[in-house]
Amino acid sequence: MASSRTPVSRMTYSGYLQLDELLKLQSGPDGHSPSPSNDEMHFIITHQTFELWFKQIRAELDAVHRYLSEESVREEKLPAMVHHLERVIEIFRLLSNQWKVMETLSPQGFLAFRDRLGTSSGFESWQMRALEMRLGLKQEQRVADMDPMEHMKKLHSEKKISDNAFEIMKTIATEKTLNDLVLEWLSRTPINGSVPSDEEDSTVVDDFISAHLNAMKSHADQVVSHMISIGHGTEESLRPRMDANQVQVSDFLSPEGKASRSRAGLLFIESYPELPLLSWPRKFVDAVVQLEQSMLLFRHSHARMVERMIGRRMGTGGSSGVDYLDKTATYRIFKDLWAVRTMLLPRKNLADVVSSDYYGFNSD
Repeated sequence: MASSRTPVSRMTYSGYLQLDELLKLQSGPDGHSPSPSNDEMHFIITHQTFELWFKQIRAELDAVHRYLSEESVREEKLPAMVHHLERVIEIFRLLSNQWKVMETLSPQGFLAFRDRLGTSSGFESWQMRALEMRLGLKQEQRVADMDPMEHMKKLHSEKKISDNAFEIMKTIATEKTLNDLVLEWLSRTPINGSVPSDEEDSTVVDDFISAHLNAMKSHADQVVSHMISIGHGTEESLRPRMDANQVQVSDFLSPEGKASRSRAGLLFIESYPELPLLSWPRKFVDAVVQLEQSMLLFRHSHARMVERMIGRRMGTGGSSGVDYLDKTATYRIFKDLWAVRTMLLPRKNLADVVSSDYYGFNSD
């Protein structure tokens, strides 16, 4: 039987990907002559590819944002959230390696067309700024007080970015960040069988924090004793450092003397990862940390590529160039998720979980 599809209506590879339109987009600034050299076309294609991947990253992070925005995040949704984050992690790993392609461009090769960039700057990538805002990078954390919303507002008024792009950024600016939502989710962690709605929950949380601090003190005593026994320090040199760490952990878990339930929940998840009910929460927390790590490596790779190409000269957008990029590699958004690792103890040093059956397999 003949196919019901005519040659005209049949979907093709080129048609599905809109290749004809896509391959016309490498003609240089506004399509002006002269046509780009191989070096400049390589520069354009590399950055266009970045922007395509940023679009995918935004979609993945938006999906996680929707899940976490629910009043109650059901356990069966955690694998889906981890899946979205793992894809973003792999994309950033790919993009870090993509800078290697840029490094095939010699300094002289770049200088031959650098003036054609004008004052354009990577800071004007509205998608990168949007995903930073979605994650939770605060304005006061940004280098040199560079405000993306103010800059995009200016570009929008000059018709340099689309209405749609500016509306997306404005919407993200009004919503809770992923960091906000992760902390809210952590604050609902059942700690020793207790949840926030339980009448005695605050007491349970305080007891958990106290028990952990006591375990830390006991472990510190063991460490100090061992270090002294092998000749790697004295009581006078080691004890102040251990005591300072104890105070730091106490302040982290109970800032201004009041227990932080999100931090206590995070510590509970990280301390007892063998509990079935906590396995996917632990995997989700680690995926968030890996995501931020992959972004930091991406930024570092970017800075090294730029330094190799233009040294320490000023950036096209007027920034300090490599110095600015290096400072962005110090950004931390999910600070609590990094900080908790300082206070973890070997499982054998921890108290047993209260109501352990609560965290078991359903089949038990």
